[in-house]
Amino acid sequence: MSTIRDVAKLANVSTATVSRVLNNDTKYKITDETRERVWQAVTQLNYKISSSPKRKVPAKDHSENKSPAKIGCILSVTKDKYNDPYFMSILSGVEERLLSAGYNVAFIRTGIELDDSKILFSTFSEPVTGLILMESLNNETYEYIRKQVPFIVGIDTEREDIDNVGYDHYHVATMAVNHLIERGHTHIGYIGGSGLTCNLKDSRRYRGYYATMHAAGLTVNPDWVIDCMWDETVCIDQIHHLCKTKNYPTAFFVGSDLMAMAALNGLYNNGISVPNEVAVIGLSNIEVSKYSNPPLSTIEVPTKEIGMVAVDHLIDRINGNHLLPKKVILPTRLVVRSST
Repeated sequence: MSTIRDVAKLANVSTATVSRVLNNDTKYKITDETRERVWQAVTQLNYKISSSPKRKVPAKDHSENKSPAKIGCILSVTKDKYNDPYFMSILSGVEERLLSAGYNVAFIRTGIELDDSKILFSTFSEPVTGLILMESLNNETYEYIRKQVPFIVGIDTEREDIDNVGYDHYHVATMAVNHLIERGHTHIGYIGGSGLTCNLKDSRRYRGYYATMHAAGLTVNPDWVIDCMWDETVCIDQIHHLCKTKNYPTAFFVGSDLMAMAALNGLYNNGISVPNEVAVIGLSNIEVSKYSNPPLSTIEVPTKEIGMVAVDHLIDRINGNHLLPKKVILPTRLVVRSST
């Protein structure tokens, strides 16, 4: 097990400096560069702060003082922590299932927050029993957490060493594009975002869109493939730019309902009628999608159930299931409304 001296040696600082950084002591001036070196060393060495001395208790009291399971959740977001109804619905399923089983969500973090070494270390400096992971995370962060937390269940992550619950991204793209083709569309665009690879074309949704277009003998126009980075403002701006070129498709498959509604807004602002001139189909069937103008056609994803099933698997692991990691795919369905 690593010691504070190991951390100090790796970071090339004194043990006193390490202690000040870990305890956020602002009495002495420490540069940001030094702080970053200390946190990197802490992460690399998997160093844990020793618990403060506690009053000794007789052996017979140990079971009575046993700490309850501490279960956390890591959200996948792009900007604000609670701005996406899709992940909030999953989280509601997680919380409901945990409460029914006698647990609570001890903490909620985002992948973006955990890019900060200080936040990462402080979050996992005390024992965490289980984790619901909605973000694949970068390899360094994931490996650090994997060493700290014995039981992790992912939601649509690309980590194969843990259980995962989700839906078939490729299949839903096929469903959406085939629906547009059945409506008579041959000029179909795609709007979505990129993941860890920062390449939109690596996403399973884009691959499903591309393969379905190819199978139907249709051409994918790169000008109609929009990477909005899962940002509504960016989506609206790019739709506006495309409309000004007068070269836009007759239909869009959009990788989330939030972005689909942003696309509707962009088309409306440019005087383009939906679905008469351009049809739009989204993905997820969040609650507000039925109230957009026009109501949004979409693919329903059972978000709340995804959260509940993930918790079931986590509790199963905590209770001693050591079988190989499982991948659970929940069913989806087409919801046709007025936007197509």
